[in-house]
Amino acid sequence: SSPPGAAGSCLEGGEFLAQENTRVGLLFASKALVQLLVNPWVGLLTNRIGYHIPMFLGFTIMFLSTIMFAFSGTYTLLFIARALQGIGSSFSSVAGLGLLASVYPDDAERGSAMGIALGGLALGVLIGAPFGSVMYEFVGKASPFLVLAFLALLDGALQLCILQPARISPESTKATPLSTLLRDPYILVAAGALCFSNMGVAMLEPTLPIWMLQTMCSPQWQLGMAFLPASISYLIGTNLFGILANRMGRWLCSMIGMAVVGISLLCVPLATNIYGLIGPNAGLGFAIGMVDSSMMPIMGYLVDLRHTSSYGTVYAIADVAFCVGFAVGPSTGGAIVRALGFPWLMVIVGALNVAYAPLCWLLRSPPAADESVAILSQECPMQPKSYTLKEAQQEFPLMEEAENME
Repeated sequence: SSPPGAAGSCLEGGEFLAQENTRVGLLFASKALVQLLVNPWVGLLTNRIGYHIPMFLGFTIMFLSTIMFAFSGTYTLLFIARALQGIGSSFSSVAGLGLLASVYPDDAERGSAMGIALGGLALGVLIGAPFGSVMYEFVGKASPFLVLAFLALLDGALQLCILQPARISPESTKATPLSTLLRDPYILVAAGALCFSNMGVAMLEPTLPIWMLQTMCSPQWQLGMAFLPASISYLIGTNLFGILANRMGRWLCSMIGMAVVGISLLCVPLATNIYGLIGPNAGLGFAIGMVDSSMMPIMGYLVDLRHTSSYGTVYAIADVAFCVGFAVGPSTGGAIVRALGFPWLMVIVGALNVAYAPLCWLLRSPPAADESVAILSQECPMQPKSYTLKEAQQEFPLMEEAENME
């Protein structure tokens, strides 16, 4: 599929590649944009009908989009498939994280559970790019998607057996409205950290391969491989800091993480071949792992501490932050590369991350919303994990009264 990489033909088609930057960027961003719009609704839906059905819905939509990818011949069809994928992701990630937060009320356990879940996410990204580029080169365009569709079917079967998504189990507590959560400065700081740290990778995904083609004459299979160190170290980072972050302070963990993200991005343009990318990309993955695995549990903790323990909405916000990074990233990344060049793009995003890092200090000890809520949130982890709805309703009028008194 690619012309033999003779040194002379390396920079041929530079203008075509620059235009491709914008089109590829838009294609990448379309998923995140759709996900952005769908997320708040999924948050509300999980509060009404529980987490199991939305998760299963998400998988079904993902399966359809994957099949579409395999057989799409035009840019428009690819665009639609990518948008569908966004809807599916929205259902899966919001419901999945909410489910974890409600199953693990204990803060430390929740941290390590989310570390493992984010590790699963990493595994997808980890295997995705290299697996895709190798399969594409040696088997054909549709092959990676068909393998994925089969895996999706397997996942659906597992969900049907284990989670039994037919049951409707609404949240026992009245959820805090989205508008209230969005006004909470601590939740916003956490969301910002998620957004900016992930924006780095989001900008790299569409622009780095094209930059490699222009400056390193890289063969096709190397384009996906460049992301391998980032994914492996993200996998290590999320699993390690899922447990460690709680001990060293999640705020500190994410502060260091954001600073390292910035420094790693500044080092990317210094690479002259694929081996030069290993260090910066590994640093980037590891650091994003630090931020993600500290911020996801903090989101759940903030809701327990300052609002009511209903997690659909807050993880919709976390996922929106993620998506803003992945929507703004590729779409503006392509444009900045055309205007200023790839190295400047890295400098801008790197500097943004370093500048934002100190804000994580605010999450050191966020205040509880009210004394009675503080007492409740201390009692919650001590209770047996499955208490009946009736107890829950007796317990939480206190909270609503406390809110009304404010």
